[in-house]
Amino acid sequence: MKKIQLIWFVLLSLSFLACSPTDDALDEVNQDAGFLTKGIHPLQNTSDLDVLINDIGNSQYVLLGEASHGTAEYYEWRAEISKRLIQEKGFNLIAVEGDWPATYTLNQYIQGQQGSSANQVLQAYQRWPTWMWANQEVASLAEWLRQYNANQGQNNKVGFYGMDVYSLWESLDALRAYLEQANPEAAQLARNAQACLAPYNRDEQLYAQATAQGRSCADQLQQLYAAVQAHRQSRPPGDEAAFNAEQNALAAVNAERYYYQMVRSGSASWNLRDRHMQETVNRLVSHRGDNAKIIIWAHNTHVGDARYTDMVQTGEVNIGQLLREQHANAGVYLVGFGSYEGQVIASSRWGGSTQVMPVPAATANSWEALLHQHSPTNKLLLMEELQDIPEAMKTRGHRAIGVTYNPSSERGNYVPTVLPMRYDAFLFIDRTTALHPLQGM
Repeated sequence: MKKIQLIWFVLLSLSFLACSPTDDALDEVNQDAGFLTKGIHPLQNTSDLDVLINDIGNSQYVLLGEASHGTAEYYEWRAEISKRLIQEKGFNLIAVEGDWPATYTLNQYIQGQQGSSANQVLQAYQRWPTWMWANQEVASLAEWLRQYNANQGQNNKVGFYGMDVYSLWESLDALRAYLEQANPEAAQLARNAQACLAPYNRDEQLYAQATAQGRSCADQLQQLYAAVQAHRQSRPPGDEAAFNAEQNALAAVNAERYYYQMVRSGSASWNLRDRHMQETVNRLVSHRGDNAKIIIWAHNTHVGDARYTDMVQTGEVNIGQLLREQHANAGVYLVGFGSYEGQVIASSRWGGSTQVMPVPAATANSWEALLHQHSPTNKLLLMEELQDIPEAMKTRGHRAIGVTYNPSSERGNYVPTVLPMRYDAFLFIDRTTALHPLQGM
C-alpha cells in the first residue's frame, strides 16, 4: 500500500510536472537581461490587453495557463482576457481543468437554469483540492457569465465545462440518474458498472491496486459507453442532456484507463489525461457547431507546448501541443503565466489543509528572475517578437507550482523551457497574492 500511495502522490499531486532542470538551465548567478530589447509591453490595466487581443486575431482556440493553482492574479487576468474574447471575438465556450460533473453543475447556473448563487453552486466541487474552482475569483466570473448569458439568445450563450479525467464515480452517478428516466435498459449497464466498482468504496487508489492484481471494470464501462453513444445518436443533434450523458460515459471510461495506467507508467497516465482533455475540447467544439470558439484554462504544464520543455525527453505530450498539431489552420494561441515572488494557496502534502504559502524570489537565471531583473513590474510578452533574439531562444528554468508545494525546495519546481516557442504570449506578474478559497472549503 505504501508503494501505491507514493505513486499516487507523485502523479496526482500534480496538475503540473515538476521537472528537475538541468544545471545549464539554472545557473547560480543571473545573466544580464539586456537582451530583452523588444516584445515586452506594460500590463497595468485591462486596456493593456489590447495588444494581446489583437495578436490573438482570428484564432479559434485560446489556451490560458497558470504557473500555480493558487494565485489570485492568474485567475483574475484569465477572467479579464476571457471576457474580452467573449465580447469582442465571439468566443462561446470555456473548458477548464476540472471534473466534468461538478463543472456541468456550474455551467447550468451560468446558463440561468439552477442555483441561487455561484458560491452555492461551487459547493459541487468536492474533490481535493477544492480551492482550484471553489474560490471567489471563479465565483465572480460565474456571476458575470450568468448576467452576460441572460442577455443572449440560446445559441449565443457561453458554455462552461470541465475537461479533466478523474471523475469515475461522480460521472457514473450523474449518468445513472439521467438514464433511469431516459433509457432504463442502459441504466442497468450503469448499475452493473457501479456494482463492479463497489468493492473499492470510491477509492481510486484501491481500484488502481486491484488492476495490478488482474481485476478490472473496463468491460462494464465500455459496454455502458457504447449504449450511451447509441442513445445519443437516437436523440436530436443538439440534445444537451444526451451530450452531457455521453461525456460522462467517456469520462468514466477514460478515468478507469487513467487509474489503470497510474500504477504502471507516469508518462502513459499523463498522456492519457491530456489526450482526454483534447478529445473533450474537440467534442465541445463539434457539439457547438460551426461558430464554436473555445477558451481553455489549465496549468502551464498542460497549456505550454511540451515540445519546448524537457517533457519531450520522456515522450510526454500536453493539450497545448496536441491542439497546435491538430488545429493549426484554425488558429491555436497559447498564453503562459509566471511571477517573481509573492504568495500562493497550496498544501504541504496531498489531501492536506489549505495554506497561504510564501513564494520566494525566483531562482537565478530562470525566466522569472530575468523578467524581474529587466524591470520589477507586471508585463506582457508577445513571443513572436522575441524569436529572432538568440539569447531569448535559450532553454531556461520556468517555475511551475502544483497543489502541493514546499517553498524551501524551489530548485525542483522549474521546467527547462524555450519560452518564445512554448507560448505565443506570456503574462508576467512580478508579485502575486494568494487565491481566495470560499469559506468552508
